[in-house]
Amino acid sequence: VQLQASGGGLVQAGGSLRLSCAVSGRTLSRSLIGWFRQAPGKEREFVATIRRSGGSTAYADSVKGRFTISRDNTQNTVYLLMNSLKPGDTAVYYCATDSGTTIWPEADNPTRYIYWGQGTEVTVSS
Repeated sequence: VQLQASGGGLVQAGGSLRLSCAVSGRTLSRSLIGWFRQAPGKEREFVATIRRSGGSTAYADSVKGRFTISRDNTQNTVYLLMNSLKPGDTAVYYCATDSGTTIWPEADNPTRYIYWGQGTEVTVSS
């Protein structure tokens, strides 16, 4: 299983970016996909996740209402649309998937994810 994150860049506060996560080696519709981020000097934190069936989503409180996670099964790609970006959103963003056994209440736990993309850097200037 491989994941390739892309779409990061430099944006001014209030702007938008759309991150993409291309998944190979696994059928996306059967995959739990999570987005996480890690800012310099900080621990990796949960951002958003989309359920493997039904498309339910969950978000960290810090991004709720600003970020939207979605999935295109025909393209085997998951997206993270980020609006109203703040300097505090500056981080390297990673997409990841699990072994297939994670229950939904644990979907925000990074230790449940075993396949990780390489990360894409997002910098929000004030």
